[in-house]
Amino acid sequence: MQEVGLYLPGILLAYSAFLLAIASPGPNILAVIGTSMSVGRSSGMALAMGVATGSFTWALLTVFGLSAILATYASALLLIKIFGGAYLLWLAYKSFKSAASRHDIEAKELAGGRRTPFGYLKRGYIIQMTNPKAALAWIAIISLGLKEGAPLWVGAVIVLGTFALSVVIHLLYAVAFSTPVMVRLYGKARRVIQMVLGAFFALAGLRLLTSRS
Repeated sequence: MQEVGLYLPGILLAYSAFLLAIASPGPNILAVIGTSMSVGRSSGMALAMGVATGSFTWALLTVFGLSAILATYASALLLIKIFGGAYLLWLAYKSFKSAASRHDIEAKELAGGRRTPFGYLKRGYIIQMTNPKAALAWIAIISLGLKEGAPLWVGAVIVLGTFALSVVIHLLYAVAFSTPVMVRLYGKARRVIQMVLGAFFALAGLRLLTSRS
């Protein structure tokens, strides 16, 4: 039980970073929103499952990759934290810049015509796996949750927990944004959301850069 208490704060911080990261629309979220609005809810949900599966893949690759690096080079943890912290601060800058902009989100139908449900699922997976920012984001998220010498179950909890959250949140996007009303409501709240995201990313980045373990 004491071991759980030792790693729980980092796990919860990783979950929080993941939740706030997907609250800021990127190519994956915009694709889900655009498909739900233009094609229909079921197609948007299929695309959302593909994105969530891609997110799960990135999480697995990142956990195993960082664990292998730390097992071989213990001193690498400092470099990973510096990289992760710097990326979170960059995300904070982008969020504050977006909050200051008057430009709203642009959700469009995917190019290439209509697809089968499996076609949308596959397209969602490809969108997520070919997004280089996803890899950078996952390094930052996992480095928030992993401590030096962390047991395997910590990485498993982060991966499985974020996958469950990814499925739920992306499906909610598909369902909620199947009507134009939600896009307008989100557009009105966009600046506030981006300000909150910026503050969180800044605090998380500073915490990662100043942590000693």
